[in-house]
Amino acid sequence: MYDLGMKYNVGMLKGPHYDGPPVTIETLPEFPHYTGLRRQHTVEYWMLASLLYRENGTKQQEVVRVLNPDSADVFFVPFFSSLSYDTYHNQGNDTESKFDDQLQAEIADFLQKSKYWKRSAGRDHVIPMQHPNAFKHYRDKVNAAIFVVADFGRPSPSVSNLRKDVVAPYGHVVETFEADDFSDPYDSRTTLIFFRGKTKRKAEGKDRKRLEKILSGQKDVVFEANGVTEGGVNASTKGMRSSKFCLDPAGDTPSSCRLFDAIVSHCVPVIVSDKIELPYEDEIDYNKFSIFFSREEAKKEGYILDQLKRVSKTKWLEMWRYLKNITHHFEYQYPPKNGDAVSMLWRQVKHKLPAVNLAVHRNRRLKVPDWWR
Repeated sequence: MYDLGMKYNVGMLKGPHYDGPPVTIETLPEFPHYTGLRRQHTVEYWMLASLLYRENGTKQQEVVRVLNPDSADVFFVPFFSSLSYDTYHNQGNDTESKFDDQLQAEIADFLQKSKYWKRSAGRDHVIPMQHPNAFKHYRDKVNAAIFVVADFGRPSPSVSNLRKDVVAPYGHVVETFEADDFSDPYDSRTTLIFFRGKTKRKAEGKDRKRLEKILSGQKDVVFEANGVTEGGVNASTKGMRSSKFCLDPAGDTPSSCRLFDAIVSHCVPVIVSDKIELPYEDEIDYNKFSIFFSREEAKKEGYILDQLKRVSKTKWLEMWRYLKNITHHFEYQYPPKNGDAVSMLWRQVKHKLPAVNLAVHRNRRLKVPDWWR
């Protein structure tokens, strides 16, 4: 992990423009209580924290920071690009927006001058960019790196794609349903399908208005058009825990935090998106605990409700049990635990390394790069 000053990462948790020496285990601030977007896009904090952590005993960790760069498999860039966007660029202040741009430019310049970046052209570097607008002006300068993203809705495929990048879960906004131990969970959840969120969205998210028209007022359906507030989080928590299915249409990009709120609420996700990519999908089969509809299917009058009513109690209970068993894979926490979200993400990074090493080794000896194209 590169040693970057605090202004590029945890300093933003202390206040705008706060700077200091590179963070250590002793100076790592606790993760603050955020709601909304800042809580959703926090993978950068948890990945950094996991590299500072040293576990006692001999238990195997997914990732360990080494101090000798020549023995590293990958290089982590601890720039909080999502928090920088939310802190500076997203405030509607031109001066502050330019500071976010300045931080992006400084990181891109720093990396391109690094001998370790030059050694692999950046292919073995890991950069978290979970917010869809994070690092947006300089992504193409560092696009050989492994990006940790929420989805691929905004950047072009030449900049970010599933072949080289890792999809991370959003940090869930509702609390995990720890006491979900009812003797009959199916009958205790009296709502068939629940949705609470904004209906004015961009791109695929425009479908939410159509879904509102189709579903609002239907029997056993709760469809509430509201934004993210503290009271709204409480209402979403209650609604998800009392529903069999939770509607997860696309937001401004193909993914939505609502999916991960549904997972930790053990509410079977109903995913409506044609372009969504999902975290750890080489290890987890989402078909075992989710139901998928294309955008066209979802916009057919009565189609979603008809299909959900066909799901038997036995099938639903099977999906509910599976949800309970995989919830821990979507928990960000410190200290990190085996199988939690951040350890799963480091495993995903490890899965990218064979292709990275192939490209690096070939490029070192080829006289005519990619002659076969």
